[in-house]
Amino acid sequence: MNSSDVKVRNLRSRFPSLERVENGQRLVYLDGPAGTQVPLEVAQRVAECLIHHNANRAGKFITSHEVEQIMAEAHEAAADFLQAEDPRSVAFGPNMTTLTLSFSRALARTWSPGDEILVSSLDHDANYTPWVLAARDAGLSVRTIGIDASDATLDMGSLESQLTERTRLVAVTAASNAVGSLTDIPAIAKLVHRVGAELFVDAVHYAPHRRIDVVGWDCDYLVCSGYKFFGPHIGILYGKPDRMESLVPYKLRPSPDSIPGRWMSGTQNHSCIAGLTAAIDYMASIGEDPTDPKPIATRREKLDLAMDWIEAVERELIQRLIAGLKEIPKVRIYGIVDPHKSHLRAPTVSFCIDRVDSASAAIELGKKGICAWHGNYYALPLTLALGTEPHGMVRLGCMHYNTTEEIDRTLEAVRWIAR
Repeated sequence: MNSSDVKVRNLRSRFPSLERVENGQRLVYLDGPAGTQVPLEVAQRVAECLIHHNANRAGKFITSHEVEQIMAEAHEAAADFLQAEDPRSVAFGPNMTTLTLSFSRALARTWSPGDEILVSSLDHDANYTPWVLAARDAGLSVRTIGIDASDATLDMGSLESQLTERTRLVAVTAASNAVGSLTDIPAIAKLVHRVGAELFVDAVHYAPHRRIDVVGWDCDYLVCSGYKFFGPHIGILYGKPDRMESLVPYKLRPSPDSIPGRWMSGTQNHSCIAGLTAAIDYMASIGEDPTDPKPIATRREKLDLAMDWIEAVERELIQRLIAGLKEIPKVRIYGIVDPHKSHLRAPTVSFCIDRVDSASAAIELGKKGICAWHGNYYALPLTLALGTEPHGMVRLGCMHYNTTEEIDRTLEAVRWIAR
């Protein structure tokens, strides 16, 4: 067993759910794109907060003071995770969809009839429909960035050709939640800013697999979700500080006017936000080396190393999975399949089996103890572009806690279904 295998085994021991057995076989969790499993320390932190620090903010008593500290720590942790310069530029909310719908209403107030926005066919509908609705209400035109259907990647030519001086916003994903295709956010940001527009990035699917860098990317806004990277159901919204201060949110009169409070409507889910900090600390711990005589001091440096290791482990898993699927007759894979281009994809793959609809395939996989998703996973713009509606695709997603044995077991199950 090599050092990487030992590390995976040790990390798996921190996830109680990975020990679950049904019908005599251990469950295989390849449903991570819809929500990852959670390490014990995250659940313990949520429970500890509920039991010992269950209060609202701004009170003149000890438990309220403790909640203020919990929230301050969460903003610091999220800033480290996103590599944001100012923790106040990060706001929390129920989930990415709710945050995007709310933020789109506020941003739309800065637009004028005749302006245009661009959305993408590669995206989850949560980074598509909110902008279409906001544009409709503001009297804007909506253009759609196309994809290259041969490998389900964003068509950069389509993006560049549709940018004009009337463009106000471009909304695009950092990684497709359906097929794993990555986008070149820094290159997109340069194109978008060249015409004076702003860039809104959906990093929900990207977050558990690669290092986010809002400053290096130069995106104006970014959203992601804690439950997609080993944490509770909490949405995260980043915006450049000057924009978060100047934009006018829909808010209650007594709520704060300063950032980030002005973007966090109502009482927040303090216990789950505490769990979010624990999830980020879990990811940072992956970058620790207990044998190093000079341990890394900062969380950001640990996250740098952790994400490099995660990317390498997951790339091996997805290459093994795709190579096996390619060998199975009647299986059609959507997205990048060339192993030399694996750096351009997240460890997520979707496929169809001839004469087997995706729901039936998922049912059969489930009977064999393999958790897999079916349908369109709300990536409706993409499944419409690929022509996989209404039956959808089967989706398998690898996380760093998955093993090669689980991949092989899954491939054998797909072979059985295809037969």
